[in-house]
Amino acid sequence: MNHSMIKNCARCNAIIDCRSDDIENCACFGIPLHDATRRYLEKTRYGCFCNRCLLELDEMAVRAKDHKFPLEFNEMQEGIHFYRENGMIVFTEFYHILKGYCCENGCRHCAYGFKKQE
Repeated sequence: MNHSMIKNCARCNAIIDCRSDDIENCACFGIPLHDATRRYLEKTRYGCFCNRCLLELDEMAVRAKDHKFPLEFNEMQEGIHFYRENGMIVFTEFYHILKGYCCENGCRHCAYGFKKQE
């Protein structure tokens, strides 16, 4: 079967033409992903991604191999692990990838696709 399905990217919400039932003809099939990215994606709850998001996630997963997860606040770098907003600390998507798992707290930049049920 060669059915096209219009979906939204699970990360940025862009419209994508998904061919998951004919993966060799899907746009994402040609995107080369590192093993670190594949291991990371196996931990997520996401569906399909646009090619831009796949490439960005691949870059972050590969970059994460060269960083250790900061255990203390003084080990964190603003702009890399967190940013400040209205006097609050907001962890980045990269911080969550470094953490290596989803805490299921509904974090704003959850890198694992968890959505807290209201």
